[in-house]
Amino acid sequence: MKSYFLSLLCIVFLCQCSYNKIKGKGRSLSKGSVKKGSLKNGRRFPKKGTNFKYFSKLTYFIDNRAWVHEKVCMATLEAYKICEQMMPERKFMIMECSHRKGGKMFPHRTHQNGTSIDFASPLTKNNHPYHGDQWKGIWHYGLQFDEKGRCMRNKKIRIDFEDMAKHILALEKAAKKRGLYIKKVLLKMNLKDDFFATPSGKKVKEKGIYFARYLTPMIDMVHDDHYHIDFGFLKK
Repeated sequence: MKSYFLSLLCIVFLCQCSYNKIKGKGRSLSKGSVKKGSLKNGRRFPKKGTNFKYFSKLTYFIDNRAWVHEKVCMATLEAYKICEQMMPERKFMIMECSHRKGGKMFPHRTHQNGTSIDFASPLTKNNHPYHGDQWKGIWHYGLQFDEKGRCMRNKKIRIDFEDMAKHILALEKAAKKRGLYIKKVLLKMNLKDDFFATPSGKKVKEKGIYFARYLTPMIDMVHDDHYHIDFGFLKK
């Protein structure tokens, strides 16, 4: 009986270790578009790293929504390493990406070919990095913020637009090394002025990283707790 439980513990430990590694092999292929496409030989993000984690056990283990193209995966992980040097106290969170084979993923209109990622908005509380509300799992999508980036349930919690911009700059840098670029960023319209007013936000604007200029009311409403990024492939 004792050996049985020891064996069971070993299996659980090995499974947990595998969750913190990249899963997938073969050359990735993103077919079609983010709105109508598929993914072949994608990569599943590790469940967590030194300064990041995937937001939901349910959508990670059961619904397989943590898959992306291999280049997108490696660029994202490298960007977190860059951020770790710049912002050692900041923890980031990956939200929904694509299914293992891409395709439709309710309720998203995009996320179909492994080049889209939702990133949780970094937060502060009393001017210090705050991570409490980032660990709500799928309920994180329900967080709401006003036009100044203040959490509706607690105004002391705010979106950290400077750290958000630093993360986007790190993503752009890591993406270019792998033949990618940031094709589009979706952020709630009434938050963009505060974002671009930060020192790093100004650098994002100078680089010409494209932010959607119009979002339908429904799409606009949900892009405060997170920012959506579509990656594109640079032409050779």
